[in-house]
Amino acid sequence: MPADNADAPTPCWSDQIAVTASPAESAVGHRAVTLMFTLAGGADPCTLTGYAGVDSGAGGPLIHAQPTLRGYMGGLPAGVNEPPTVILSISTQGQAIVEGIAVDADGKPCPTYTDLIVNSPDTTNVVTVSATIDACALQVHPITAV
Repeated sequence: MPADNADAPTPCWSDQIAVTASPAESAVGHRAVTLMFTLAGGADPCTLTGYAGVDSGAGGPLIHAQPTLRGYMGGLPAGVNEPPTVILSISTQGQAIVEGIAVDADGKPCPTYTDLIVNSPDTTNVVTVSATIDACALQVHPITAV
């Protein structure tokens, strides 16, 4: 007899998701911001899989974050090559690391962005998230469970 999946969470819709960012972290010229994906008030549990779309906001020229499995500041563990499916619920959240390098190839400081433009995976709504990060290029890592 097949398992009953009637109560299994379905992929998230834009209005089910709230996105915030942690303060920037730094290490050896690298900068990172953690995007937090939570269930919007009153929404039913749902799932996210893959990469958020992330662009730089105010502070410098437009940068499109490159989806990358792992990087210097975070991402999937070595040997894990498929993004997991994360359930958002009242008690569970998802996170995605956005990272970049704070100086260019000539050693000059990169622009300081004060927000990021974020599109949750497989959704259509784009939100501006307050986040400060110095970067000349950006990477975004897959959403993982917190």
